[in-house]
Amino acid sequence: MRKSFDDLTIADDYMFYRVMENTDICKTLLNIVLHDKTDTITDVQLQKTVADAGNAKGVRFDVWAKDCNGTIYDVEMQAINKDDLARRIRYYQSAIDVSVLEKNQPYESLPDSFIIFFCTFDYIGKDLPVYSFKTICTEDSTIHLADGITKIIINSTAAEKEASPALKSFLQYMNGKISDDGFIRKIEQRIKEVKESEELRKEYMLINSFERDARNDGWKSGWQDGMQAGMQAGMQAGMQAGIAQGKSEGIAQGFADGSRQTKLETAKLMKQANCELDFIIQISGLSKTEIEKL
Repeated sequence: MRKSFDDLTIADDYMFYRVMENTDICKTLLNIVLHDKTDTITDVQLQKTVADAGNAKGVRFDVWAKDCNGTIYDVEMQAINKDDLARRIRYYQSAIDVSVLEKNQPYESLPDSFIIFFCTFDYIGKDLPVYSFKTICTEDSTIHLADGITKIIINSTAAEKEASPALKSFLQYMNGKISDDGFIRKIEQRIKEVKESEELRKEYMLINSFERDARNDGWKSGWQDGMQAGMQAGMQAGMQAGIAQGKSEGIAQGFADGSRQTKLETAKLMKQANCELDFIIQISGLSKTEIEKL
């Protein structure tokens, strides 16, 4: 169950990207992590969706930022360890590349990119506050492949080991400790503004309602499909075993099918209500093409 709107903190993804939409806060945090190497941020997009790749799995980025040199920054907040972060980062990088390289452009046009995950757990398990990864040669670690990719996983549980006072304060803040640091006070003020916004409160409730309906519709559809599949399987290999198998497989498939149907219905209603296209994409997770066809 999701938190109530008033209980959200910087470690919750919704609040995180609502805070990061403030360009100054976003740039400051990036410079804290990257040691003042970030150029002027020219664009910040929230919940940017990349979903126009045929049948491929779509991606929704928490915070997508671009600087004046074209460098792209994907910044994510992760509070739950699903043990898939390494391959998830790999897929996110591929989605970034596909979304920015247009047809007939040379590969040299690919911009440098940073994928940064702020985690409330130690995914790597080595008790470091920051894990930075670049592509290096296995035979000679002094040789770097100039692919322009940097992946950073940040672990707030090791906050006390961080040497940078600014980053240490932010990691402690992720853990619930508020300090007198100027940057933290600025974030606190932004969080206060978000929580005082009735529009954002309603948006958060709508997102929760949408996700809950998607789960419920998927469960109901899956249960019905599972019963049918189970009966068919049971005719051949034992009714009891077949029903158990059918329920399991059907519920999984039904969740996916029901979730998509709910997305389509929600997007259609939002479109009829003249909601902005970007907002419909953010809430439903559908692509621009799918929404325009409704």
